Amino acid sequence: MRVLFSTYPWAFETPGGGEIQLKKYAEHLPAHGIEVRLHDPWRANLAEVAAVHFFSCIGGSVHFCNYVHQRGLPLVISSSLWMTPETADLYPVDEIRSQLSLADVVVTNSDTESDLLSRVLGLPHDRFMTVMNGFEPRFLQPQDPDLFRTAFGIEGPFILNVGNIEPRKNQLGLVRALAGHPLPLVLLGHQRDKAYASELLAEGGSRVRHLGALDHADPLLASAFGACSAFVLPSTLETPGLAALEAAASGAPVVVTSEGSTRDYFGCHAHYVDHRDPLDIRRGIDAAVTQGRTSDLKAHVASRFGWPTVTERLVEVYSVARRRLAAR
Repeated sequence: MRVLFSTYPWAFETPGGGEIQLKKYAEHLPAHGIEVRLHDPWRANLAEVAAVHFFSCIGGSVHFCNYVHQRGLPLVISSSLWMTPETADLYPVDEIRSQLSLADVVVTNSDTESDLLSRVLGLPHDRFMTVMNGFEPRFLQPQDPDLFRTAFGIEGPFILNVGNIEPRKNQLGLVRALAGHPLPLVLLGHQRDKAYASELLAEGGSRVRHLGALDHADPLLASAFGACSAFVLPSTLETPGLAALEAAASGAPVVVTSEGSTRDYFGCHAHYVDHRDPLDIRRGIDAAVTQGRTSDLKAHVASRFGWPTVTERLVEVYSVARRRLAAR
């Protein structure tokens, strides 16, 4: 089966977890008998594929999805969306509902996400199918922390955050949680919101180092996970955050927001914090650093969330989408 992958036009200007997910699906699906084509707006695409998989619910996406629907192709949409009854007014709900209503299958990152979206948007629960997020098995291998330390001249213990710098990732809350803390903070990621980045770097001063973004395949990224005292992702929400999965696979203690589907992934093995409370973030950091590295979290994610394992579920997703189209 040949499937066309598409997303909004500027997605890869500052790529994040959703874009990595798209690329990893494309990389691992051929092993499951699925050929992936990437959408090229400068050529005809739809006559050559058996289904279309669109990634994201960002504004304007409904138009392309509607065109696919009108062409009579099976449509799968990865929502990558955490919406609760309390936060629904922050989103263009009517447009998102219209877009997802066009899908034969909506792919979510957890059963909890499926339950919420079905309830908040008033869509049939059986339209949603869960495909858990994943990580590359290479993160399970022993990491050389000196590779990262030598490259950036870092000595001693430090806290690591990996993600695009923007309000949703809440790095400013992390900086405030670490005010006066003995461990410095190292940030890796694109400055998606430059004004926000400038504010947090000014407030953090010499205790914060922003090293820019590393390519996802760069060995320095895995080495950073191996070198840190704790990986901290106190975002306003996560489903669950690919970097958190990779840090867990590398054996780092993980501190992560309690908002989103993080518990679906990490169970009792991570330190959960209230992203609104710097004191609670600090409590989680101190608990993680005191605990240190254990094998429990690593073993938990290793048995469940490797990309080769989770992408197998997509074969069923595309088969269901084709059956539903035939039954329209």
